[in-house]
Amino acid sequence: MDSMQLAVVVGAGGMGAAVARTLAADYRILLVDIDEQRAAAVADELREGGGCVDTAQCDITSPDNVAALVERIGRQGGVRVLAHVAGLSPTMGDFDTIIRVNLTGAALMSDALLPHAVPGAAAILISSLGAHVCGFDDGVLSVLRDRASSEDLPDELRGLVGAERADSNMAYQLSKFGLLMLARRRAKDWGTRGGRIVSLSPGLIATPMGAKEFANNPAKRRLFDLSPQKREGTMDEIADVVAFLASDKASFLSGTDILVDGGLSGALSDVPFDAMRKAAR
Repeated sequence: MDSMQLAVVVGAGGMGAAVARTLAADYRILLVDIDEQRAAAVADELREGGGCVDTAQCDITSPDNVAALVERIGRQGGVRVLAHVAGLSPTMGDFDTIIRVNLTGAALMSDALLPHAVPGAAAILISSLGAHVCGFDDGVLSVLRDRASSEDLPDELRGLVGAERADSNMAYQLSKFGLLMLARRRAKDWGTRGGRIVSLSPGLIATPMGAKEFANNPAKRRLFDLSPQKREGTMDEIADVVAFLASDKASFLSGTDILVDGGLSGALSDVPFDAMRKAAR
């Protein structure tokens, strides 16, 4: 087991646990979460199944926390996989918190781990279908492209979209679209290390977080009714795509997004843009 390469999985919630479980078949896992007890509980479960799993507590929005974590990782050798799953849905935080967790955290983590990427490494950033049904002007796009790791990012974006629109739904769409741009922007940097970086956009997936959104966001039910598959995807289906993207079978995929939504984005193409954007929040 000690010879297995390292996969860093950020986020120990439902989706993160599923990704860690799938990757544990081929990699040593470092499971990172702000909630140390949650990560420990998932790690114990994976070890019972034969996985080689360690945990780390980290606030991914804190540059100091991320630096300390990466210093620890650096002492363990190179990183073969970064699966950045951590994120907040619109009902789980305010504008600033969602921007910082969903986008700034991913930018800080992926940039900090880049010097430790081994040849063939892959970074997979979990985005969302919501990133595919939004539109922003050039000023917003410029900030999302160039300022993702800035501690002032929420204030800069609020100034551009307007205080009246800067709610948690807007933050979610901004942050998830920012992840698509982050993968595109960093593809050259990861390529210099012989690695790759992609984003992955799930549609409606049956997760504990998703269940809360269904309970608190009527638009999710309308989306479900439009879904060609007439079901939610499973966390294991997303984890399988992560495993593929991390593998050598995906060795020519970088700087792009993989949309895994059961055809929902296609069904939404017949919906007026404003209604589609509201429904996909």
